[in-house]
Amino acid sequence: MIGSILLPTPAQLLSHRLSLWNRRPRPDPWCSLSKQGHRFLSTLIATDSDDISATRHLLRKFVGSSSKHVALSTLSHLVSPTTTSHYRLCSLALPLYLEISEASWFDWNSKLVADLVALLYKLERFDEAETLVTETVSKLGSRERDLCSFYSQLIHSQSKHNSERGVLDFCTKLKLVLLRSSSVYLKQRGYASMVEGFCLIGLPRKAEELMEEMKELGLKLSKFEFRSLVYSYGKSGYLRDMKRIVVEMESMGFQLDTVSSNMVLNSFGSHNELSEVVSSLQKIEASGVLFSIRTYNSVLNSCPTISLLLQDLKSVPLSLEELMGNLDENEAVLVNILVGSSVLEETMQWKPSELKLDLHGMHLTSAYVIILQWFHQLQCKFLAENRVLPGEIIVVCGAGKHSVVRGESPVKRLIKEILLRIGCPLRLDRKNVGCFIAKGKSFMEWLSNYNATIHERIS
Repeated sequence: MIGSILLPTPAQLLSHRLSLWNRRPRPDPWCSLSKQGHRFLSTLIATDSDDISATRHLLRKFVGSSSKHVALSTLSHLVSPTTTSHYRLCSLALPLYLEISEASWFDWNSKLVADLVALLYKLERFDEAETLVTETVSKLGSRERDLCSFYSQLIHSQSKHNSERGVLDFCTKLKLVLLRSSSVYLKQRGYASMVEGFCLIGLPRKAEELMEEMKELGLKLSKFEFRSLVYSYGKSGYLRDMKRIVVEMESMGFQLDTVSSNMVLNSFGSHNELSEVVSSLQKIEASGVLFSIRTYNSVLNSCPTISLLLQDLKSVPLSLEELMGNLDENEAVLVNILVGSSVLEETMQWKPSELKLDLHGMHLTSAYVIILQWFHQLQCKFLAENRVLPGEIIVVCGAGKHSVVRGESPVKRLIKEILLRIGCPLRLDRKNVGCFIAKGKSFMEWLSNYNATIHERIS
């Protein structure tokens, strides 16, 4: 008899949510740099910050000896939101840009200027930012389409740095351009950029005010604005407002699609509203909206029992049946709906020579349920129908390049432990450390004894 576990307390839930947040993958700010860019930035860090002459010499030498790609990728790295923690490097982005702008191969790019302005705002160097903006506006002249595009790029770049002042400043400037324009197209695009900007910095009410302005001006609201607003209200925890916007969105003929459905599910799950996740998923299923891997991620991350089970890989249930016996009613409903979808089929690649299950993009909870679902489905389809598996079986889980700790994949660790405990012949591929591989014949023999193996290990 499979025993059930105790439901987590609110304190355990909060602790688990915080641990997930602290373990979330963070971009490596150095990973996109070339070796030459690495060396250059390392040299800059080691150089005396008061020695302006030496710093300028290094900048000039780097630009003169680098290809266009290396120089621009290094500058892009410096203006990236993930690099702003290193003030010394970020403060040199403008001098580097000025050196690059003098190179014979340089092509002026308004998006690069917008990213640089956003960084200067972050560093509170507003005068230099204003100078760059003024120069660009002067360069663009009376070309209102280019001006609208530039201000939209500025708003987007400011929102990536979460700069409320920057978004407000450039929304004001963009509005002035739109008021003078007779182009409905530009107004539509411009307002969409402003709505998105406010949504990204967590000011959905201001975004909704802009949408009301759009209605007053006779502009048509699109799914883009509604989707942005749903995301922002949900992420900010204004769940009633999120539900209100979903109703309004549907009343205007914009049905929830997979992306916006995942936003709703993720918002409820992130705020521990499990019953809302259940009712939303049931509604989404009934509407015929297709599920995706992100649907699995959003739903299963909201299941506290599964998350707690995965804290001890040596005792996690090894079959779908055993897992279901440990879940509460709401969680069991969610898992049942998910396993009834076509997501598993879409993660499998079927060829005459091989069967491949690809776990890329899955969070730990999703990879766990999918692998158990996969074993269950293979048993039902192949053993019951006496079908023959392809010559090679492959499970792709990744090498861990995008994990919090480089080279260590939580999904890979989970799969390895499960395979070891159930005696599965899938073994780590020597040629690709992100894959597990087995011969179809040996896998088929093991699969035929899978249920017996599970019952023997849990008894």
